[in-house]
Amino acid sequence: MKSTILLVEDDELDVINVRRSLAKLNLEADLIVAFNGIEALDLIKKRIESGLPVPQVTLLDLNMPKMDGLEFLHQLQKENLSHLTKVFVMTTSSEIADRNRVDMYHISGYLIKPLNFNNNAKKQDSMEGFFDFHLRKILA
Repeated sequence: MKSTILLVEDDELDVINVRRSLAKLNLEADLIVAFNGIEALDLIKKRIESGLPVPQVTLLDLNMPKMDGLEFLHQLQKENLSHLTKVFVMTTSSEIADRNRVDMYHISGYLIKPLNFNNNAKKQDSMEGFFDFHLRKILA
């Protein structure tokens, strides 16, 4: 069975860039997109109810409508689901206060956007670098 990545992102351009990065690396993973925290929580619960595996990795934007990333993390923990997926926050915020707020939810990583989607030099701060150095290990 293929690995699954949940992308919780309301910006279509970021969704397109993540899809491109996955395609470039030929990662054997399905990408599921939710456009806010409510959709993401519903998706996780429906997968559990139907016996499907929960995505191994969740890439989470913090600033979204309806339910933002912080509220999503809170609900994931409150409903005892946070242990089911490794969450990597992808955000434009480099503020220490934001990092501290998400760290209390034991996330797996914090990536600051804009990520360098077009750099082919596999640096860890590029999306390809993140996939190449981290995601491959998690999904292996």
